[in-house]
Amino acid sequence: MNETAELPVVLVVDDDKNTREGLQRALEGRYRVLLAESGERALETLAERPVDVLLSDVRMPGMDGLTLLQRALARSPNLICIMLTAYGNVETAVEAMKRGAADFLTKPVNLDHLEMLLARALRARDIEQENRNLRQQLDTRYGLENIISISPRMNEVFETIKLTAPTQATVLLQGESGTGKELAANAIHRLSSRARGPFVAVHCAALSATLLESELFGHEKGAFTGATERRKGRFEMADGGTLFLDEISEIDPSTQIKLLRVLEERRFERVGGRETIEVDIRLLAATNCDLRARVEEGRFRSDLFFRLDVVTITLPPLRERLEDVPLLCRHFLKEFSAKHGKNVEDITAEAVSVLSAYAWPGNVRELRNAIERMVVLSRGPRLTARDVPAPIRLAVQGEAHSGQWRGEPRRAGGGESLEEAERNMIFAALRRSNGNRTEAAQQLGISRRTMQRKLKRYRMENQENPATGAAS
Repeated sequence: MNETAELPVVLVVDDDKNTREGLQRALEGRYRVLLAESGERALETLAERPVDVLLSDVRMPGMDGLTLLQRALARSPNLICIMLTAYGNVETAVEAMKRGAADFLTKPVNLDHLEMLLARALRARDIEQENRNLRQQLDTRYGLENIISISPRMNEVFETIKLTAPTQATVLLQGESGTGKELAANAIHRLSSRARGPFVAVHCAALSATLLESELFGHEKGAFTGATERRKGRFEMADGGTLFLDEISEIDPSTQIKLLRVLEERRFERVGGRETIEVDIRLLAATNCDLRARVEEGRFRSDLFFRLDVVTITLPPLRERLEDVPLLCRHFLKEFSAKHGKNVEDITAEAVSVLSAYAWPGNVRELRNAIERMVVLSRGPRLTARDVPAPIRLAVQGEAHSGQWRGEPRRAGGGESLEEAERNMIFAALRRSNGNRTEAAQQLGISRRTMQRKLKRYRMENQENPATGAAS
């Protein structure tokens, strides 16, 4: 491989041949140096190949250095530009900096100073690029970090979020209460180009019609009793960012009309005001009911529904992704152990089995509350089946006796004991991990040693690949 190709590329632009060649001799060896005698030729070079640093004279015939600087940065925003001039003054330096120059040197050039500037500028650029890459990785990987899941159904949700987030499309999030609709909305915001703007959430069901209108659009002083001063609404607060309307199905018909206008025109008036306010927002909405059915019943405007229903994401209830229960248990255990200063480090497989056999009508929110309760009331370093809240244990026992257990895989033939439930959970985890015991143990929130003991106990130690039935 040609080592020269690995060196940073510096483009020296100066109408004076001696200056060009002198800087080339001084920099060669540590940099790959390209030369241009004019701004016009420099732009041609920049169009032909990537350049790391532009080192340009300010005063040149034809295109001057400041114009070159502006056009070069318009073409390559990450280009490092250092300006050179024999006529250095504060005004020129300030103007160069305003146009994006990294630094400014006067002629004759102090080569040691130039070397220092080049090294510092390239190092700063590399650090910024690393930070940019890290932020991108964090956004791509962790924009969804609060939605814990290995479920195939949730993976589909993640993919839709990643595809939708960079756009400006309105998104309607559907799902039962507690399934994580606001977390999904937050992830869409964080993965979007509006991530640096505000994320403003409004829980529509918690407000009366009058209060909701004021909350959304703001009001002028004296607009109604108690309006003692002008107040901005959530639309104004979300300008440049994302507005999330939770439980949008609960908005009354008059507010629906005003909301439709804002979605169509991106402008509105405050309650009691005449001034038209324009906003730049992206709208995300959520509902725990069938909004289309509400339209058919005449309880929700069809034109507003079709405005909202550009992209619909449905979050599955926890009972339809029970494979996530072990991961969620471990995640919440760590969270609440730290929050409450408890030395709880583990949860037994028996406890996970009980929790995985429950239907979770309150979904992830209910599981989170259950784990918090278990941690707070724990007496030892491990949560056991005895720590599971009594209502959950009783519900699981009732379902087992009635043949309605909801775990995975479910058998057609009646209820299962906790041992059978645990065995089936281990079998399912091995199937999902294609026989990888370490990965299966991680899914279940147990150690590999515990997994080996369980396999031996249930005489599954030779079950290497449940997906195919192969055994070692």
